[in-house]
This record gives sequence, C-alpha cells and structure tokens, in this order.
Amino acid sequence: MTSELVFYLILGLIVFNFLLESLLDYLNYTKFDVTPPEEMKDLYDENEYERSQAYKKDKFKFGLVQSFFSVALILIFLGVDGFEFVNAIANRYAEHSILVSLLFFGILFTGSFLLSLPFDYYFTFVIEEDYDFNTSTVALFCKDKLKSFLLTVVLGGIILGLILVFYKSVGTDFWWYTWILVALISVLLNMFYARLIVPLFNKQTPLEEGALRTEIEKYATKMNFNLKNIFVIDGSKRSKKANAYFSGFGSEKRITLYDTLIKDLDNEEIVAVLAHEVGHYKKNHILINLFSSLLITGFTLWLLSLFVSEPVLAQALGVEKPSFHIGLVAFSFLYAPISLVTGLLTNILSRKFEFQADDFARSTYSAQQLISGLKKLSKKSLSNLTPHPAYVFFHYSHPPLSERLKNLENNS
Repeated sequence: MTSELVFYLILGLIVFNFLLESLLDYLNYTKFDVTPPEEMKDLYDENEYERSQAYKKDKFKFGLVQSFFSVALILIFLGVDGFEFVNAIANRYAEHSILVSLLFFGILFTGSFLLSLPFDYYFTFVIEEDYDFNTSTVALFCKDKLKSFLLTVVLGGIILGLILVFYKSVGTDFWWYTWILVALISVLLNMFYARLIVPLFNKQTPLEEGALRTEIEKYATKMNFNLKNIFVIDGSKRSKKANAYFSGFGSEKRITLYDTLIKDLDNEEIVAVLAHEVGHYKKNHILINLFSSLLITGFTLWLLSLFVSEPVLAQALGVEKPSFHIGLVAFSFLYAPISLVTGLLTNILSRKFEFQADDFARSTYSAQQLISGLKKLSKKSLSNLTPHPAYVFFHYSHPPLSERLKNLENNS
C-alpha cells in the first residue's frame, strides 16, 4: 500500500465518520418533536416540554457547528502537511527522540485545547446559561480549564514518556509493557480517583448524620454491603444538573452524591438511585467493565505495535522519516472503524448492565421510588425523551428513559 493511498484512506475515514455522525444527529433531531411515550406524558406540561425541545435543538445546532469546524480543521491541517510542520518544530527544539515526541504531542494538545476553549465557553455561558443550568463563574471556568490542562500535561506527559522509554528499549514489544502500565493506572484511578483527583476540582464532605444517612446505612446493612464512605460533592457550584456515582474497591469504595441530587430528590428516591449503583457493584459490572476495557486496550496496543514503525504511515502524513509519534497519529486515524465497532459493543454491554442494575434496585428496594427519581432527574436535566433508535444504538451507554421505565413497571 502506497503512502498516497494511505493518505486518501485517512481522508475517507475522517469524512465517513463525520457524515455518519451528522446523519445520526439529524435522525435524532427528527424525533425531537415527537409526542412523549404514554408513561412519560405526565413529566412535563406543555410549556416545559417546549423548553426541553428548544434545549435539544440548540445543542444539536451547536454540535453541528462544532463538528464541522473540527473536521474542516483536520482536513485543512492534513492538506497543508500540518503534522510535518509540527514535527519539524519539535525536531528543531529537541534532540532526543523521546523529547521530540513529547514536544510534538505537547504542541498538538495545546493547539487543540486553545481551539476548543471558545466552544466550551459558549456552551457553558450561553446555552447552559440560557436554560438556567449553569452556576459557574468565568473565574471558576478558567481555573478549571487551567487545572485540567496542567493535569493532562503532567500525567499525560509522564505516561507518554514511559511508553516512549518502552518503545526505545524493546521496540515493537513495547505494547506488553504499555498494557501492564495502563492496567496499573486504570486500577489505581478506580481506587483513588475520588481521593486524589476530585479534590482538585470539588469539595467533598461526609454526608451528615440524619434521616438520609440513616436510610442509606439501613439499606447497605440489609444488602450486607460494607459502606462507610458516603460523601456529598459541591456540584452546584458549576451546574444545577444532578448526579451520583460509585467508585473504588475494598476499603476505598465510596458513594458520592451531588448536593443537587439531595436537593432535587427525596430520601427514598435517593436510596433507590443508590440501590441501582450498589447493583452495579454486586453484579460485578465495575470489574467486568474494567476487564473488557483492558482487553480492548491490549488489542489496540498490539495492533499499534504492528504498524507504528511503518514508513508508509509517516509518509502519508508528509513526514519522510518514521517515528513513534507520527506512526501513532496515523494509526489513530486508521483505527477509527475498529473503534466504532468496539464502542458499539461496549454500549450494548453497558445498556444491558443498566437494566440489570435497575432490576437489582427494584428487587431490593423499590421500583416506584426509582421510577420517580429517574423521572425527576430527566425532567430537571431536560433530557431527550424520544431519541432515535439508531442514535441510541450508536451512542447511548444507558437505555432511553422510556425503556427503563417500561422494564421497571413491567417487572414490579
């Protein structure tokens, strides 16, 4: 396969992915005005439903502009040999191959970060602000972005640096060492994310003694679920949207409630939502997801090891001398079809797990309280009640609300 053919293959995959995503977005758009299913007709009054439709349409238009800008930029960048230009800069200011690669990705990441800032700002302070979701300030927004940038540069730089050391030391066998490294990092992040990363952005406080904590502990005892770490996170300083999540293993496992969730739901509904999260733990979904993610990562790294050193990949991006960083960029474009398939399989598995967690909450606590809680959360976030089936198939990690409600009502 010639470098020219690889170049046009890359262009074709980028355009195909853009057209597919645009088609799915449009199909989803055509369902925005559909009458909600019978089980959800009581969720909104007429004015509220019109507001939810307007929110979805504004997000659709914004996403279309953003994706068109991104694809146009990538195509122009490829057309003018942008990767060769960045590679030349990296080689000019660094001599060691590892430093060249780090500088190369540093330039690309910084450029991507800066270009995405106006879109992130508009979404937060125009769209989310218009629909009364945003509670962040410009100062907090900037601080968050700076922290995210520095965290990515530091942690990403360390991880990438180690991968480059593996590649320089053992050649194409680097994928084994990288796989082990990724596995260790994944386990550590699952264990200590809430303790190490979250505090950089949010304040977490133990749930105070009272009726809610008593109800949660009562359920945990009933389930023989050792749970001492129940925290409240100050999500309201950025958004009025609510959430809750389970993290960690062993002594590090904890449940984190957004303060907005506590405000929006009553105690029984919160416990029902937590029962769903406990269901994920009891059904070993967290471990299965971690294991499947590592399998996909191992497969991806193995494929990368087969192609990363191929001169034709570097030449396709306008670079004569092959290198790890150029090979990685070219591979990331060519891997898109496989990524699409693995993403579909992951979403199918995730949707199945969500039904199982709902069933667990229904059988161990209350279907009606979970139904009530899910309806309130959906209404509060103006979520899409009528998504297109194709969009759900490709993008949803959770079943649509209507399907979850039917499952809970039919089995209650």
